[in-house]
Amino acid sequence: MAEEPAAPTDATFRPARGRRRDEPARHRSLTHRQQPARPEGTTRAARRLARARRRRRYAVEALAAFAGLLVLVAFVDWWSEPGLEDPAESNGLPAVVGRPLLPSPVPTAMAVPGLQPRERSPSPSPSGSPAPSTPVVAPMTLAVSRADIPDTVDLTESGRRDWLHWGLGGGATTVRKRDGSGELRDLGGRGERSGWDGNQELFRWRDGAPVRSVDATPDGVYTCGTGNGFELAVVADGQPRTATVHLGVWMARGRLDLRLSGGGPSRTMRLEERHTSSSTQVTIRFQAPKGTRLLISWTVEETFTPHCGNVGLQAAALR
Repeated sequence: MAEEPAAPTDATFRPARGRRRDEPARHRSLTHRQQPARPEGTTRAARRLARARRRRRYAVEALAAFAGLLVLVAFVDWWSEPGLEDPAESNGLPAVVGRPLLPSPVPTAMAVPGLQPRERSPSPSPSGSPAPSTPVVAPMTLAVSRADIPDTVDLTESGRRDWLHWGLGGGATTVRKRDGSGELRDLGGRGERSGWDGNQELFRWRDGAPVRSVDATPDGVYTCGTGNGFELAVVADGQPRTATVHLGVWMARGRLDLRLSGGGPSRTMRLEERHTSSSTQVTIRFQAPKGTRLLISWTVEETFTPHCGNVGLQAAALR
């Protein structure tokens, strides 16, 4: 006969905490899926470990998000840089950018109507540095006229800047203004000069050298033969000047050529007398740059006698 199973005692069976005593026996048996209870210290450690894992995960996710933000900023900055076809403007920004430009706190120039976008009005010239001035070049002018010589010519008055007189006591003598400008020059000429004291016009001065003063003299010089004559020059100083030359012919035709050096204008005048002598006063008004020369050539163009047809010269004055 089979033995009856022993009834459970309090030493071998205790109902689970929190279960009702009237639940079926299969739920109360230790051998049917019953798990032992976890100690309280083990549960707290597990929770701390879980929290630590969550914090590490959050940190890793935040670091990944920050790295992605840096990559995005670098990409946007690279995209906004000017390329070869978008040159940078003078203020350092590209001509075409995706971000708006802030207005400048200090206005650079006044707005000019009609400017296109990104056009700038021209910058004014700085007041402290004026534009360099171009030096004014004197014009080159030349005019000539003639008239009868007065009975007496005062060279001190007519030649306030300079004067010359030829033939006082002989063909080799020249008297000029003492302390004059020196702008009247005797360049010589072809043919031999000879003195003549039979001129109808008289000359005087009181500021000469080497002869200080003369009250009246008819003296002058002449040269014979076709092609012979005198060469004079007047140095210009850029201002309008007037030169007066007293000359004549004897049984000849004389040719007076005037020209400004350096490609300036020129003039020609003739004086002719076939039977006796004739004299005239030639007035030359000119202006030329400083250093330019008025060149005067007085020569025999044709003679009407085999006995020394000639051209003569008495005086020249400059004012």
